[in-house]
Amino acid sequence: MLVRYKKSCEKIAMGLLSLMPQQKNVKALRKTIVLYGENPSWQLYLLKVEEDYVGLIGIEVEEQFFTVHHISVLPSFRGEGLGHVIVEKIQKQMQGREMQGTTETRAFLNKCKQELAAI
Repeated sequence: MLVRYKKSCEKIAMGLLSLMPQQKNVKALRKTIVLYGENPSWQLYLLKVEEDYVGLIGIEVEEQFFTVHHISVLPSFRGEGLGHVIVEKIQKQMQGREMQGTTETRAFLNKCKQELAAI
């Protein structure tokens, strides 16, 4: 289940964000969390499996499209298809908006699109 980020999950979100290569610096990480907390067009979602938060996706929403800026899954849960699950869930939630990626997320998103098209 995708759960919208709340301040009470800040430490969990920061831990998951720190798995992204561009978020290794603590200052950059804090800045990113503030952006998701204060800017309504930037939305952060956590993937919850049973009682554990195991992944996240951070998007910037525009009228016709949304951009995936961050996507990560805990290393111990990788290889289980959870990244694809996150992408599928956010696409459904964005109701027909076109999904775009950044330099950091584009390759993974393209892989997800190809696998979805093959089904």
